[in-house]
Amino acid sequence: MEVRFYSVIALLAVSWLSASAGELQLNAVAAVSGDGVYLPQLFSSTDPLPVIKLCDAPAFGQSLSLSREKICGLLSQNAPACPTNFTGPDEIKISRRARTFGESDVLGLLTARLQNDYIKDRGQLELHLAQPWSPLVLPDEPLTLDVQDIPSLGVSPNFMVRFSLRTANETLGTWTANLHACVWREVCVASRQLTHGEPVTPQVFARERRDVLNIRENIADLSSETEMLETAEDVPAGGTILERMLKPLTVIHRGQSAEALVQDGSLSVKTKVQILDDGAPGEIVRARNTASNRDLTGKVLDAKTILVSL
Repeated sequence: MEVRFYSVIALLAVSWLSASAGELQLNAVAAVSGDGVYLPQLFSSTDPLPVIKLCDAPAFGQSLSLSREKICGLLSQNAPACPTNFTGPDEIKISRRARTFGESDVLGLLTARLQNDYIKDRGQLELHLAQPWSPLVLPDEPLTLDVQDIPSLGVSPNFMVRFSLRTANETLGTWTANLHACVWREVCVASRQLTHGEPVTPQVFARERRDVLNIRENIADLSSETEMLETAEDVPAGGTILERMLKPLTVIHRGQSAEALVQDGSLSVKTKVQILDDGAPGEIVRARNTASNRDLTGKVLDAKTILVSL
């Protein structure tokens, strides 16, 4: 089925070219991309020309001159139905399409690459050049930037990166850039000085957009419910709240009386105990049976109960 489809396309191209004999005019110049030189780029016509590749494109910065004789040879090899009695000049000069590659272009490609490979989901990377960028003349084609060398710490507030640029068909060169970087992210900060063991409620923190590039620890996500958290250390006013600064809220405290639910298979018994450790739900604490004076351990269920499994 696929072979038949392409056969139909070939027949249509032959039919078109035959019907358009004598209507082709060779252009004096042509600008092409790196994937090759195509029939519509060589000739002007009153009707659209089929897209048939005739030869490879010149390397960027170089040109290719094709005489009538050379063009006729390419047509006979690649588009035999194309008429050779075209009008126009005796030669066409072919070069690559080019554009100016400026500061915004290099920052755009660097930002996208470093965000994807190094910053990932830590925040939104913002880059600035530490030195002026001299505009380049590069192919007017999609460009890919590859990082060749970067400091061992990766992206930092001030760093240097060496990178290469390439098209789909060729590498264009290697350049170096000195960069200033920020990584912006919405974080939770302490609205006031927080002391160790203080419950974390929506009233004690605020959200701000900050540069977190120098923060190498995990930042706390307080988007979910916070009533089961407390501070694990003092947090200064305005300080970014990190994961290590928080811990599960202590609901049972050393010295208090509580109830121990002792389970042995399907049998369960409740007894009074004195708590020997502070604990949050799910944590294991020590307790003392007030009747037998025997020490045991149990999992904190709530502010008044621990679960003891035998």
